Amino acid sequence: MADVILVLNAGSSSIKFSAFDAQSPDLALVSRGQAEGLFGAPRFAAFDARGEQTGAHAWPDGSTLEHAQAITHIADFLRAHGEGHRLVGVGHRVVHGGAHFTKPVLIDANVIAELDALTPLAPLHQPHNLKPIRIIAERNPAMPQVACFDTAFHAAQPALAQAFALPKSLAEKGVRRYGFHGLSYEYIASALPDLAPAAADGRTVVAHLGNGASLCAVSAGKSVASTMGFTALDGLMMGTRCGNLDPGVILYLLDEMNMSAREIEDLLYRGSGLLGVSGVSGDMRALLASSDARARFAIDLYVYRIAREIGSMSAALHGLDALVFTAGIGEHAAEIRRRVCEEARWWGIELDTDANARGQTRISTATSKVGAWVIPTNEELMIARHARSVMDRASR
Repeated sequence: MADVILVLNAGSSSIKFSAFDAQSPDLALVSRGQAEGLFGAPRFAAFDARGEQTGAHAWPDGSTLEHAQAITHIADFLRAHGEGHRLVGVGHRVVHGGAHFTKPVLIDANVIAELDALTPLAPLHQPHNLKPIRIIAERNPAMPQVACFDTAFHAAQPALAQAFALPKSLAEKGVRRYGFHGLSYEYIASALPDLAPAAADGRTVVAHLGNGASLCAVSAGKSVASTMGFTALDGLMMGTRCGNLDPGVILYLLDEMNMSAREIEDLLYRGSGLLGVSGVSGDMRALLASSDARARFAIDLYVYRIAREIGSMSAALHGLDALVFTAGIGEHAAEIRRRVCEEARWWGIELDTDANARGQTRISTATSKVGAWVIPTNEELMIARHARSVMDRASR
């Protein structure tokens, strides 16, 4: 009987899952899929390691599915299609670990309470990350669960990179730069030695470009600086989030526009970014296909902000040896990669246009001073690695 580690990544209206063979050295993928559209048009899909669909279900339009029901459906599917498999643990992506949780941790009631207290720092993510943890703890309290944090990879950044220019009393209360997308960056750092040894040993800027977007300055595999700070709202322009913003704008919205804190939160998290600027969509695919001038302007601003922040990350590294694109937009939007690389020509990036158009791993020329790469991220595998390691230590 094969032991399986289940990885869950829960959002507000979806739960992604991946099951890995815990006994294989490289944690071979067994199954993956998701339940999405939970509160509108719920649907489920599952795939095997070869990418072939093994399950699908759609509920009637207008149906709603709570997270608990979605987990039940996922569990029922895995039991029905996992003959010979035994679930031995569950790993979870948790966006915010605060200052205390700087490495993966075995979950208990105290850990859940501490993570719940961090919800104000990641209001869009933390409550949903914790839902499956609570559900599984209630249904099967003996099942080991491991929390893996998007902030942990950045925890060892220099103190200067973590500090705001605010009174020390606020820093002592936890007001500092944390950084996010750490599981993605950690995976890229683990993949670089095989794909690009020089980049792994040198100074690399990794661009995690998805609906959420950030850059990370990585030196010899370690996080040195990142564009996201106290919350996942900071830094680059994103799908619906504004990214970097003059704090005076918040005061203006409060004093002159008479907006409440919750209205401002909704604007900055859900009504800004690509969606807010374009007025068309927060989905890069739709914007690239659009002829609307506002869509083109939103793309221009998106590229401009990335190019500026590459300069910032390069300054933190005191130079640049490689640029890596990852996540949905980074892996699939050749036009965005092309335009970012063209903006970064001054660093010595020479783009191989054919390689970029084909989505090859290396997209810079052989003579390029700075290498440019496309590396698919795998946060789920990173979580499974951590979960196995934590459970192994706990069992000794």
